[in-house]
Amino acid sequence: MSPAPPAAGVPNEGPVLVVDFGAQYAQLIARRVREAHVYSEIVPHSATAAELMARRPSGIILSGGPKSVNELPAPMVDPAIYDTGVPILGICYGAQLLTRQLGGEVSRTGRGEYGRTPLTLTGGSPLFVDWPEDAEVWMSHGDAITAVPEGFVATASSPDAPVAALHHAERAVYGVQFHPEVAHTERGRDLLERFLYDVCHCPPSWTHTSIIESQVRAVRSQIGSSPVLCALSGGVDSAVAAALVHKAIGDQLTCVYVDTGLMRSGESEQVEETFRRQFHIDLVHVKAADRFFEALSGVTDPEAKRKIIGELFIRIFEEVARDLVAGEASAPGGDGTGRSDAEAAGYLVQGTLYPDVIESGSDSAATIKSHHNVGGLPDDLAFDLVEPLRLLFKDEVRAVGEELGLPHDIVWRQPFPGPGLAVRIVGEVTPERADILRAADAIVIEEVRRAGLYRDLWQSFAVLPAVRTVGVMGDERTYAYPIVIRAVTSDDAMTADWARLPYDLLERLSSRIINEVDGVNRVALDITSKPPGTIEWE
Repeated sequence: MSPAPPAAGVPNEGPVLVVDFGAQYAQLIARRVREAHVYSEIVPHSATAAELMARRPSGIILSGGPKSVNELPAPMVDPAIYDTGVPILGICYGAQLLTRQLGGEVSRTGRGEYGRTPLTLTGGSPLFVDWPEDAEVWMSHGDAITAVPEGFVATASSPDAPVAALHHAERAVYGVQFHPEVAHTERGRDLLERFLYDVCHCPPSWTHTSIIESQVRAVRSQIGSSPVLCALSGGVDSAVAAALVHKAIGDQLTCVYVDTGLMRSGESEQVEETFRRQFHIDLVHVKAADRFFEALSGVTDPEAKRKIIGELFIRIFEEVARDLVAGEASAPGGDGTGRSDAEAAGYLVQGTLYPDVIESGSDSAATIKSHHNVGGLPDDLAFDLVEPLRLLFKDEVRAVGEELGLPHDIVWRQPFPGPGLAVRIVGEVTPERADILRAADAIVIEEVRRAGLYRDLWQSFAVLPAVRTVGVMGDERTYAYPIVIRAVTSDDAMTADWARLPYDLLERLSSRIINEVDGVNRVALDITSKPPGTIEWE
């Protein structure tokens, strides 16, 4: 039912598939695999063995998950995968699942293990090459494997997990109770690399250069000689997407920067400087603030905001396409055929990333929020999408941007949501509120840079809840908006921790925002991690 696995030592170029059981573990594992220069993809646990084999995988990793294999119903995987000959590694829940499905025992012992835990090797394994007999690993389990399936051997134990690792060498099926993907596990990355290189025979060929080369080929194949529009937002994602597509097709690309009135301070000027003057890319600058504020008038639901902004973006791109056709038709040698929007610029480039796709909902994860460039597009879209970054995490995008020669300030700019300040205004979006928030946000960025923390933080920005609070300024009572400061650390935005900003920085932020931004009389700090909160407020 599957292609034969590669012989020992023969490189296998297929992807490593990470099966998602509904938690954040799958994203972290996928990133760790890519950090070992092996391409990985996340797939839902509902996929059949035939569907997985159609991707010709070099290996399969069963991720951890929040459930217990003893719960009903528990997330399962098609048991036929164990007979495909493709190497399999089960991690935590994945190890317990393969044990249960292959005839072993997983028991509720009443004693779980959480956090740093001593591990003792009890047998040889290709995964534990050069490991010491005793190591420290990161555990997070309530159940324990108490009997291995027939033909398997236990290779490690911990105080409350009699089987902390197991394998069936002939079938190339492995399991570990601990989490090798987290930094707290000693030599965890070594274990993953042994599985990837020695068991799956994957070559370390997923590099920034290979990403660019493969995407250039893919873009040329998809687009051919057609004209293309690219949606620029000023952020790193759209900038890298534009530079990558421009490398592939050159003057076929026209970049469109839509000034929605919801951009950061200085955004428009930086976009003009980078793409028109430095890269000499054809740039159409559309000033459409009035149209966006009118469309958002009276709207308070965050999903409705995203959908409205996504649809209006597309309508503006369609107008640009019509204008380009009109320009071609009236130019010397123009054909005057009056082609449709889709024929004029049938392709639209967007800086969609892998986390955008995941967060916008899939078979294995509920929708967290609709990204305007994934789930917020209208049904009657007149363009075919070109998304050269769709399978990349943010750190990979930055590396590609540097390789393409984008300016440092663009590549390392903190992420900014596609809908802009609209999703940082909690409530109705108005020009007044946007101006207030933009001014406060500029102060946050300026002071974070001055403190030398900009590169240390994943994001730092201001939020404006559309409520008013009572204050006293001078001898007068005020009734003005609060500003909330949001600063987080993260590797990929899938999880995030609130940043412990120095008190003197917080003091400067509060003082400057209240003194310099009209309409604000209170500053607060958001100390919520993700989960349970998202990084953005909407």
